[in-house]
Amino acid sequence: MLMQDPLFIVVIVAVLVVAGILLTGIGGFAKGGDFNRKHANRIMRYRIYAQAVAIALILAFVLIRRGG
Repeated sequence: MLMQDPLFIVVIVAVLVVAGILLTGIGGFAKGGDFNRKHANRIMRYRIYAQAVAIALILAFVLIRRGG
C-alpha cells in the first residue's frame, strides 16, 4: 500500500515539483525573449536543488523500506 505511506507521498510531491520546475524552464527556453533572459538560470538552479532533495528522499525511502 504505497499510496498510504507518508514518505512515498512526499517523494511523489518532490518529483512533481521537479517536473513542474523543469517544464517551466523548458517553456521559458522555447518562448525565449525577456522572461528567458531574466529567469532561465535561476529556474534551472532551482531545478537542481529540487532534484537533489527528490533524490535524497527517494534514497531515504528505499533505505527505510529495505530495512537498512
